[in-house]
Amino acid sequence: MGKASRRKAENKAAGTKQQKVKPVPYVGRPFADLPDEAQWVAMREIVPAATAPVTVEVDGASHDITLATVLPMAWPAMKRDNGDVFVAIQSLTGSGDASRDLGEVVRAALALPDGMPLEYPPKATADSPRMQDLVRSDALEVTVQEGFDFWLDEAELDEEGRASMDRANESVSPTVRMKDVPSAYWCRIGQRTYVRWILEADENRATDALARLHAAGESGLGDGRLLGAFRAYGLLVPVWEVDAATEAAEHDCAMGELAQRFERALAVDTPLTPEERRARNGVVSRQITLR
Repeated sequence: MGKASRRKAENKAAGTKQQKVKPVPYVGRPFADLPDEAQWVAMREIVPAATAPVTVEVDGASHDITLATVLPMAWPAMKRDNGDVFVAIQSLTGSGDASRDLGEVVRAALALPDGMPLEYPPKATADSPRMQDLVRSDALEVTVQEGFDFWLDEAELDEEGRASMDRANESVSPTVRMKDVPSAYWCRIGQRTYVRWILEADENRATDALARLHAAGESGLGDGRLLGAFRAYGLLVPVWEVDAATEAAEHDCAMGELAQRFERALAVDTPLTPEERRARNGVVSRQITLR
């Protein structure tokens, strides 16, 4: 066989090997069909410090793990000396499916020796399990933490780990889960205070409902004004700015009333009026970034 023929054969063989590794399909709403989808998105995007217990099944065995927003040194996961497994839901991923990336981290975390961190996330493939394949819990019970002291167990962090925790604690914005609308979170960032509400309804229908409320002058949160909305993993997250001097509990009643108005607007299936379409364009055009 000549050199040219050999190169063609080698290239063909290499191409065949590459085709065996199927690319991960992009998923715009990766946490859909998980219990409490909005809370998965909240831990991923909204809440700086939080934990949630989760039961998973891997290779036929059941395991209790703890989801955390972030872990020391930006580790994707760690196993404490006592065998407790923590998985960071905000760890960097890049496959196009955050659920599949997280599923690979869970599998790798369970295989860790006691007292060891997972320093780098494993690469997900199209054959990797998604969290929907692993989770056996019926709910995601999020506990908002004031800081990252939950990183510690009976064994002390080393000097580098403690410095990482101290830096993380300094960066935490005060955050409170609203009492009557648990997918809404009050937070104070700098000198300003906001409420962010993760809407678990279909994004387009949620945008229409919010537009109906805005056009009717009913989109306010008490005295708080609707700033706009952003999208997070396929869900709409409207943002209100509220009086900086107020605390989260002072908005519970108004939040409950807003949720009722939103549900009524969501149930409307008639086409938007011209005024509502203009309101919708305004909501869509105001993409929010909080600093």
